[in-house]
This record gives sequence, structure tokens and C-alpha cells, in this order.
Amino acid sequence: MSKSALRVTLGLILVAVVFASAPAWAGRADLRLYGEFMSYLALAVLWNLLAGYAGLMSVGQQAFVGLGAYVLFIGVVTLGMSPLLTLPVAFVVTGIAAAFFALLLFRLEGAYFAIGTWVAAESVALVFAGIPSLGGGAGMSLPAAAVRGIADSREMREFVIYWLLCGLGIGTLAAAYALIRSKPGLALMALRDNPMAAMSVGVDIKRIRFWTYVLVAALTGVIGAVIFLQKLRVSPQAAFSLPDWTVAVIFIVVIGGIGRLEGAVVGTVVYFVLRELLKDYGVAYLIVLGIVAILVVTFSGGGLWGLVEKHLRWSLMPTHRKRDG
Repeated sequence: MSKSALRVTLGLILVAVVFASAPAWAGRADLRLYGEFMSYLALAVLWNLLAGYAGLMSVGQQAFVGLGAYVLFIGVVTLGMSPLLTLPVAFVVTGIAAAFFALLLFRLEGAYFAIGTWVAAESVALVFAGIPSLGGGAGMSLPAAAVRGIADSREMREFVIYWLLCGLGIGTLAAAYALIRSKPGLALMALRDNPMAAMSVGVDIKRIRFWTYVLVAALTGVIGAVIFLQKLRVSPQAAFSLPDWTVAVIFIVVIGGIGRLEGAVVGTVVYFVLRELLKDYGVAYLIVLGIVAILVVTFSGGGLWGLVEKHLRWSLMPTHRKRDG
């Protein structure tokens, strides 16, 4: 293992230990906030892989958050499964759904692809809203008995869900770093930097994009399942929310730095700091977010992390193996 990879690995382990130990020193409200932070970090890392590396500007990722959530509720309420056992099912179901969508959406390019992903997500939401056995537009709740199956006490259940979110957040970031440093990751980086040049040296762009889209969707489904396991209730409006699961994530990646793993981390931190500081100011919160996004895009196409790399020439998670020693 190279020195830079070792530093990143040790850093991720340290962060994981700190967050994993939070139940010992943080309050209940803080744990929910940290868990939410981790869920958005995971979603941001995945969307950054999709748009920043594979060049797929999807605005329909809420489809997979919602699908994962409904797989959880259907598995528990209808099939009597343990909530935790539905998570791998959510991975498989959302991955298959993404593969089906890809057959249709990959015929489109650019803005048409983005609009197509949004239309597909809205269509899925309408389907679930029209199923009476799933509560229709009102949604459904998890049975108390099924929730108690996670752990005996309410406190321990909250800890388990929090640890799941931490694992997804830090694990997704670590997996993305390992992917980028692997042989398929080199193809993704080439695709990010120059698609035409990547194609000229033998990179199968269609295949790389297809599998990136499917893998990102499958993991997004798992994240959606855990998010709504914490909420204990699901509805089409909440599960397939464009502002919550796509617009906020795009904002995070854009201000942090698209096409850089560090961008998702920086963007998530900035988003939550602004949200917590401005949560009592109503619509002013959204106005400030918009102003921040405009300023960042105007002065740095690479986001806030792009400015750091430009002026300090330093990477938090370096992926260029030729510099290792």
C-alpha cells in the first residue's frame, strides 16, 4: 500500500472510530444529526461518482431512495421479514430497476437524459401512490413488533440504525476511494477528464456508465431503506422527494467540488453548517444556499475544494498513484 493510501486509510479508520463511539458521548438529537450527515455524505459521494466521473447528470436519484424505502416496508409489513434482512433485497431490487431504466434512458444525452431521469422518478412515485395496499398517498408505518426485532430497547435500536448510517457514509467514501484507485477507476478518471480521449484508448464508455449507474442506484436504495427505517414511516411524497434526495445532494456536490471525492465531504459539511445556522430563519435559509451556490460556481468551477487544490496544491484523498512513494 502506498504512503498516501495508507494515510487515507488510517484517517478513515480514525473518523469511523470517532463517529462509532458517538453513542457514548453524544445526545439523542446529536446522534440523529450525525446519522443524517452520514446519509447525505453517502448520497453525495454516489452522485459525484455518477455525474462527476461517469458524466451522467441524473436528477432522478430520488427514485432509488424511494424504491429502497418501499422495499424495506413491503418486506417487513407484507412478507414479515426482519428490517435488516431487507437491506440486501433493496440493493438487488433497486439495481435491477436501474438496469431497466438504463435501457431506456441511455438512449438520451445531456439535458434530455437529466429530464428523463426526473420523469422516470416521478412515474415511479405515481405508481406507489396509486397502490392502496401500501397506503396510497398517505403511506404506511412499520409495525412496532418488527421494529423491536432490531433490538430490545429503544435506545439500542437508535444506536443500531445510527451505526448503519455511519457505516454507509464512511464505507461509501472508502469504497469510492478504492474504486478510483483501481483499474476500473482509471477508466472513470479518464472518462471524467476527456471522454473522447478515453474512448480513443479503448475505454468502453457505455459499459462503464451502465455499471456505474446500476451500482450507484443499488447503494442509493440501501441508503434510502436505512433512512426510512430511522423515520419508521414512508409515503410517496417523502420517499420520492426531489428537493430532499436530489436537489440538496446536487447542491452539496456542486459547492464542494464535482469530480473530486473531497468535494462531497466539504460540500456536506458546508451544507449542514449553513442549515443548522439558518434553520430558524425560514426561507432565508434557501436564499442563502442559492447565493452560496452562485458565488462558488462563479468563482470556482471546481467548487470549494477546487480552490484548495488550486492554491495549496494538496489533496486530502489523492488518487494519482504516480505521485506515491
